[in-house]
Amino acid sequence: MKDYKEINRQSWNNRTAVHIDSDFYNVPSFLKGATSLKSIELGMLGNIRGKRILHLQCHFGQDTISLARMGAHVTGVDLSDVAIDKARGLAKEAGVECTFIASDVYDLPAILKEDFDIVFTSYGVIGWLPDMNKWAGVIANFLRPKGQLVFVEFHPVVWMFDDDFNEIKYRYFNSGEIRESEEGTYADTEAHISQEYVMWNHGMSEVVNNLISHGMNIRQLDEYDYSPYPCFRGVVEVEKGKFRIEKMKDNIPMVYAILAEKTV
Repeated sequence: MKDYKEINRQSWNNRTAVHIDSDFYNVPSFLKGATSLKSIELGMLGNIRGKRILHLQCHFGQDTISLARMGAHVTGVDLSDVAIDKARGLAKEAGVECTFIASDVYDLPAILKEDFDIVFTSYGVIGWLPDMNKWAGVIANFLRPKGQLVFVEFHPVVWMFDDDFNEIKYRYFNSGEIRESEEGTYADTEAHISQEYVMWNHGMSEVVNNLISHGMNIRQLDEYDYSPYPCFRGVVEVEKGKFRIEKMKDNIPMVYAILAEKTV
């Protein structure tokens, strides 16, 4: 059986060429100056001018570049070498200076020997990682004392359902790897691509308790009844930039956000 990292690297390499040309990511608007960051993370980030930021699982770099446009010195990291190559090209085209590294999150401490004011990671990230203890350790490793984690993620309740939100298909809690395949991709469901992938579900307590165990003080934890991305089936836009599963209305949480500070 192929290693999950290689399966997922190939999976994201496959998606990236479709994503960068998709309406979902709207690169032409981005290059004209539009930010890819959403109000949830912007509210937690505040003034980041001059701050050193490590952006984990950055895909092809839109958020990394958006952070740099706000005056931060940003390093973006992603498992997909194709995505990192596209990120470097996008940053050059945008005229923005960023550093990009192709690496798995867990391997990064062996590659990068710096510390940061902020670690940022968002939307559809931790499901690709099997071990939240190792994840939290990497975050603590790269943060300076009093440095902050800004983390926004799709709520674990969302991942309990099948793709059409008709029934509960998966456990809320981490029960080991989930190996599946898909046709198309969330950014273009009609794209003529297919890929295998390996994921894990992580409940809220698994995330929070592992951050605490690595010396992180949880300063803020918020839950939201909408997604800022229309990346699920059957969504409706209830307000500009706010999407819900139509059949679920506002009855389930869709996103959560954590602001945490390294205590030492």
